[in-house]
Amino acid sequence: MLTVIAYAVAVIFVWGILSRFIIWLSSPNPLKIPTTPAPKTFSGVVARIAGEVVLFQSLFKADKKLWLGGWIFHVSFLLIVLRHSRYFLYPVPEWVMVFQTIGIYAGFTLILALAFLFIRRLTIDRVNYVSSFMDYAVLLLLMLIGITGLTMKFIGRPNLIDIKAYILGLFSLSPEAMPDSTVFILHLLLFLLLLLYFPFSKLLHAGGVFISTTRTQTDTPVEKRHITPWAK
Repeated sequence: MLTVIAYAVAVIFVWGILSRFIIWLSSPNPLKIPTTPAPKTFSGVVARIAGEVVLFQSLFKADKKLWLGGWIFHVSFLLIVLRHSRYFLYPVPEWVMVFQTIGIYAGFTLILALAFLFIRRLTIDRVNYVSSFMDYAVLLLLMLIGITGLTMKFIGRPNLIDIKAYILGLFSLSPEAMPDSTVFILHLLLFLLLLLYFPFSKLLHAGGVFISTTRTQTDTPVEKRHITPWAK
């Protein structure tokens, strides 16, 4: 049953992301509205996007405490994903093994960063006012994913060979038997819930930053007239 759910969630995840990007890319873009100061060249735009993705530059300028919590969370999440890639690859590349130890510590920093972001939403009035139920729920969901992952590492370790066989079977469309581990099943269910929610939530800013008009336009309203294709 869980295998069927996993495939259904994967289809919805891919369809959801593609449909959102199709809508975004096909939407009219009638104005030159880059957030200034903005670059005047394409290479400058690339550098700006890289700065946003890697360093969260605009967030750093706006709120340094939020920047610290958000940056630690995103870096920790990336390290955890890199560590988990050993379950999807066979044979496992050497570069993946580099992230095995640091990925464990990233599990702790991930939960701490999420706890900070959760408390911040509760205690800062202006942030609490604009926060919805799902803003809190997704933070709790991510914390539960991290907690169940650390539980498998330090408390109730499942059979990793069975887990890898099951995951590789999912990717090869040849499902193996479900591992006999309650905490793994819970961990996987929570992760599938995150994937299901991702394309229809604020979390999709992870991809939206690459097509955001205010970030991807050059600041050349004088040098070159901006005319959208549909307006010609």
